[in-house]
Amino acid sequence: MADRQSWRRPDSLRLRLLWGLSLPLLLLLSLDAYLTYQRSLAGANAAFDRMLHTSARAIANGISSHGGEVRVDIPYFALQMFESNAAGKVFYRVSDARGKALTGYEDLPPPAIKRADAPALQFADADYLGEEVRLVSLRQTVRDMLTLRDQDVWVQVAETPESRQELARGLLLGSLLQEVLLVATLLLIVWLAVSRGLRPLRRLSAEVASRKEGELAPLPTAGLPNELTPLVDALNLHGERLQRLFAARRRFIDDAAHQLKTPLAVMQSQAELALREEAPAEQQRQLRRLLDGMRQAGHMVAQLLQMSRLEPDNGQPIALEKVDAAALAREVALEWAAAAHERGADLGYEGAEAMPVSGNRALLRELLNNLLDNALRYAGDGAVVTVAAIDGPQPCLEVRDSGPGIPEAEREKVLLRFYRLAGERQEGSGLGLAIVREIAGRHGARLSLGRAEEGGLKVGLRFPAA
Repeated sequence: MADRQSWRRPDSLRLRLLWGLSLPLLLLLSLDAYLTYQRSLAGANAAFDRMLHTSARAIANGISSHGGEVRVDIPYFALQMFESNAAGKVFYRVSDARGKALTGYEDLPPPAIKRADAPALQFADADYLGEEVRLVSLRQTVRDMLTLRDQDVWVQVAETPESRQELARGLLLGSLLQEVLLVATLLLIVWLAVSRGLRPLRRLSAEVASRKEGELAPLPTAGLPNELTPLVDALNLHGERLQRLFAARRRFIDDAAHQLKTPLAVMQSQAELALREEAPAEQQRQLRRLLDGMRQAGHMVAQLLQMSRLEPDNGQPIALEKVDAAALAREVALEWAAAAHERGADLGYEGAEAMPVSGNRALLRELLNNLLDNALRYAGDGAVVTVAAIDGPQPCLEVRDSGPGIPEAEREKVLLRFYRLAGERQEGSGLGLAIVREIAGRHGARLSLGRAEEGGLKVGLRFPAA
């Protein structure tokens, strides 16, 4: 049913207009073809009836009477007319007033009216030898040159309708060819007129498509047809609503960042100060647990806020510029060197000296921070962690480690929010790789998880070709 509806209702406005015009035009063309055929057949009948009359008159002119004997001398002109009708069959008969055949086809049907006051010329449709024929009957008065008496002689000529039908079909075909050409020309004119009329809509579509991400400025209405103005006004109104919605969301994110991060930082500072005071061992242990919880909560709040900023529908466009990803990777690795040293990990960099990509420097730094944090956190003490920049047609950033890695069946799941591997004891929120995936998506890069040469996890970020 859906396929049938889609066939009946083309998606293209031009096709809809053409369908809407083509069907009525085809119906009108069919009706006109029928009427044209009837007119052509009537014209052909009139022309061939005149030819039958002329043939009968030519035969009648060759009839004479001498001493009561009627002689029929069919002229060559009449015979030539019979031969010219190659498409159909022609029959003739000459009979006296009593109906006795003098020459021709004796079983040809007699005239419809044979009274003395009957019309001298009669046309009729008759059936002869199982075929429909057109029959002309002409009454001719012949005077005997010896007795000077007059007598009536009937001359009949009949033909089958093939010649008439062929002429009518020829006239119809010529008329149809002309009308089909006119209809095709009309549809072409309609197509061109519709295409020209849709130019403002195409320009409007191109302008909307060329806008940058997050650009919600009102669309101009100058120069647009009146039919498009309500659509543009509705789009502008929708853009204003989105702007207000995005502004409210940004205010909420900023307020949440301030209102949540500041109290957590104060509580963390107070817990650290409490640990420095002399207190029983149990109190020290509880304070350490409290401090760890607050650190974890602060880390989670920061990641949640970062995820909210990275979502494509938050109304905050991401500015991309030319960034040396290799230099940025070395810089971030150097910042994590102290943390790696505390864990006894071997953190190093390898790859290209320079690798320019189109990206956002702050977001790429956040991506590398999350990857290195995960690598050092889950690979374990004494692990080998490598940051690599691989230049090429599609530049690639990699972070590899020698830890336990992630099973292949779990690699798609760990990219989801708050998903953690079963049995994992390390602290974490399950948002690190989800943030990495969002940042990769905002850069149009392809994120992949695999097995590293060091034996652990390899996270690759492959950028689009320049």
